[in-house]
Amino acid sequence: MSPHAPVRRRIRRPVAAGVPLAVAVALMAAGTAAGAPSGSGAAHVTRTATLGDIPLGAFSNALLPGSVDNDRGVDLGGIGSDIYPAGRKGEYWTITDRGPNGQIKVSGTKRRTFPVPGFDPAIVKVRVSGDALKVLEAIPITTSSGKGVTGLPNQQGRDEAPYSYDAQTPLSYNPNGLDTEGIVRAGDGSFWLVDEYGPSLVHVSARGKVLTRYVPKGLRLTGADYPVVEALPAVLLHRKINRGFEGLAQLPGGDLVMALQSPLSLPNGDAGNASLNTRLLRFSTKKKAVTAEYAYRFDPVNVVDPGEDDTSELKISSVVAVGGDRLLVEERTDKAARLQLVELERKSSILGGPYDDDTTSPSLEQLDDPAAAGVPVLAKKLVVDLGTVSGVPQKIEGVARVDHDTLALINDNDFGMTDGAGAFDAQGRLVDSGIETTLVYLKLPHRI
Repeated sequence: MSPHAPVRRRIRRPVAAGVPLAVAVALMAAGTAAGAPSGSGAAHVTRTATLGDIPLGAFSNALLPGSVDNDRGVDLGGIGSDIYPAGRKGEYWTITDRGPNGQIKVSGTKRRTFPVPGFDPAIVKVRVSGDALKVLEAIPITTSSGKGVTGLPNQQGRDEAPYSYDAQTPLSYNPNGLDTEGIVRAGDGSFWLVDEYGPSLVHVSARGKVLTRYVPKGLRLTGADYPVVEALPAVLLHRKINRGFEGLAQLPGGDLVMALQSPLSLPNGDAGNASLNTRLLRFSTKKKAVTAEYAYRFDPVNVVDPGEDDTSELKISSVVAVGGDRLLVEERTDKAARLQLVELERKSSILGGPYDDDTTSPSLEQLDDPAAAGVPVLAKKLVVDLGTVSGVPQKIEGVARVDHDTLALINDNDFGMTDGAGAFDAQGRLVDSGIETTLVYLKLPHRI
C-alpha cells in the first residue's frame, strides 16, 4: 500500500485519524497506447490513471459513521458509473453505483446479493495525478433526515429481492434506496443524478441531501424520507429490471437529457430483449417536467460488439453534451462500446404520442423499422469505436468532454466483484477480480 491521505467530506465532519483512505500510485502498463504519436490519425489513449486500494468500510464510515460493520474485504470501486468535469483541469465528479452487488443461482433461480448492505451511494471528486486517480472529496447521498439512502431495492414485486453476500438470507427493501448512475452538476452547486430503480431523476443538494426524486406517474413509491414527485411518463414503469436510466447530460441552457439504458419491456420482456429501440427524455429543470422524448435506435449487437449475438446485451451507459443540442451517446456491451453523435430536434419528439401508451400495438419496441412506421428516429454519426482503441478498459460507463478533441473515459469495475458463489471465500471475504477503476484520456482525430 502507498502512503495514505484523508478524504474530505463535503459536510465538514472530521475524518478520524488513521483512516486508510488513499490512492495508490500505479501504472496501467498492459494495453495502454500512451506512446501513440501526437499527430496520429486514429483515436488513441494519451494517459491512464488508476484508483488505488481504499477499504470500503473505512471510506463509508468516514462519511456516515457506523454505516458499514463488515466490508468483506471490498475496496472502493464502482465510481465509474459516470464522470463530469469539476472545473479545474484534471478534476472530475464521479458517482458510485448502488454498491457491491452480484448474482448467485440458488435452486435454478438467480438471486441479487448485497454483500455490504449498509453502503451508501456517494458522489466522489477525483483528480488525475500522474498515473494515479486520487480521491479529493466524497459526499454521501442522504435523506431529508440525514440518513444514508443505501443502494437497496425499493419495492417488493417490482425490484429484485435483495439477499446477503451468500444469497442465503433475505434483506429488507428500502424505499429510499437509489441505484445511482449518471451525474451532472448544476450552476448553483447542486447535483442531478439518475437512478435505475424508478427509473428516476434525482436532484440533490451540494451536500448530498435528496431534494426531490422524480419518478414515473403511477409508481406509487411510499415511505421515502424525501420528496417523491410523479413527473415522468408512465410508460417508463415498463423498464427492464436493472436497466432504468443510466446516462445523463446537461445541455447548455440547463435542460437535462436522460437515457433509458435498454428498450422497455413492451409488451413483454421478450419484446424488449429483442428490440433495438430505446428512448431519450429531455427534462426542463425550470418547469420540473419532461418536455421532449426521442426514439433512439441501436446498431445491431454484432456491429457494436463483433463477439456478441445477444441483442439484450446492448445498453446506453453515457450521454454527453457537446454543444447546442448535440450529444455523444455511448452504445455498449460489457466488452465493447461505440460513441455516436446525435442532435436533438424538437420536431422529432414522440412525447405524449401513441408510443407513450402501453396499450399501443405494435409498441415502439416491437418496430423493426420505426422510420417506416412514421416514427422519427434520431440520426447518428459514429465518432469512435472504442473496441478498436488499444488501452481503453472494458465496461466504460462514464464519458466526459475534456476539450474539442479529447474525452475522459472511466470504467465501472463493479467493486472488484464477480457473479457466482465463488465471489467470496469460505470466510466471506471478497475474491477480487483484479479489475481496477481506470480513467483514460482519449485523443480523437477530429474535433467534436
